[in-house]
Amino acid sequence: MSGGTRLENANPLIFQRTGERLQTANDEDENVADPIDDREIFDLIRSINDPEHPLSLEELNVVEQVRVRVDDQENTVGVEFTPTIPHCSMATLIGLSIKVKLLRSLPERFKIDVHITPGTHASEDAVNKQLADKERVALHSRTPSFWRWSTSV
Repeated sequence: MSGGTRLENANPLIFQRTGERLQTANDEDENVADPIDDREIFDLIRSINDPEHPLSLEELNVVEQVRVRVDDQENTVGVEFTPTIPHCSMATLIGLSIKVKLLRSLPERFKIDVHITPGTHASEDAVNKQLADKERVALHSRTPSFWRWSTSV
């Protein structure tokens, strides 16, 4: 953050990134059925930048593969994310960036649910309500400056 604004979490814990997923011959073969799985979703969101730090959501442990659920048969994706501090004012923005990334990356058949890991934020219910607001999500998915910020690596 610039302009002398005080960071909410000036010294966050930094976690090691997981390795890249190994590609197999079947991954490259268009004739093999390849359902979307938890790791594929995690790979889509792990490199989203945090709005306050030059670090990815994975490096700050905001997103973890164990908090991603995919049911390819039922066309559902669920992601829980954990803000670095319980009163993070950027929680809604982070959640929206995750949701917009998934909406833009996945087939339209998927219903996407993004919410805060229960018990990790002081305003959990309010943030989750905002993340479920279709109009708010649609607004952010059409905002060019938001999209450039949330997808830069």
